[in-house]
Amino acid sequence: MRVIRFVRDTPCATLLGAQILGVLLYPFLEDSVAGGALLAIFGFLVLGLVVIAVRATPMLSWVVLLVAAPATVLLVAQVFVSSPGLNAWSSGFEAVLYFYAAASMLAYMLADEVVTTDELFAIGAVFTLLAWAFAHTFVVVQALDPGSFIAAVAPNEPRSWTELLFLSFSTLSGTGLSDIVPVKDHARSVVMLEQLAGLFYIAMVVARLVGLSAGRIRRGLK
Repeated sequence: MRVIRFVRDTPCATLLGAQILGVLLYPFLEDSVAGGALLAIFGFLVLGLVVIAVRATPMLSWVVLLVAAPATVLLVAQVFVSSPGLNAWSSGFEAVLYFYAAASMLAYMLADEVVTTDELFAIGAVFTLLAWAFAHTFVVVQALDPGSFIAAVAPNEPRSWTELLFLSFSTLSGTGLSDIVPVKDHARSVVMLEQLAGLFYIAMVVARLVGLSAGRIRRGLK
């Protein structure tokens, strides 16, 4: 009961924790059939947390449910069938879901002038949701245009989920430390969009925090 209450009261914190856990688990699970099935199950659980988190925001819950339904079916199918095409379709739906969830949590953070603990965790959750969304977009781009991404190791092989997620985090954070390189036009376009998203998000969060601090100072002077 305590776990359920914690998830219900702090959905953004729970989602952020699950995604950080995923970052640590993916390298251990990705290279085997059983690991791939476990990854699909883990993805299913994360989708559930995304739905719960969005329901705590002012955005429309039915939209996220509409997108989550086919994504869930495809993730369940991946537990039993390993197919690159199936993976690409699943990533497409998940990308839409994560983008919508990120927008929902952003609206949640900007909805009032009182910052709760869960809203602070939402800052990190939005960042990770965007990273996941763009990583899934990279999966779709790679499926539609093979060879879109190369790396120093096995440059002619399709890039793994962990590699694309690493590229996404590196791009969104602006660190540029990834050894994964987009070499085709569509891939480069998506990477440029992610660079803009990362820049605008950081600027928006800083502006929000400065605005809240200034508001508190003004109220204190009255």
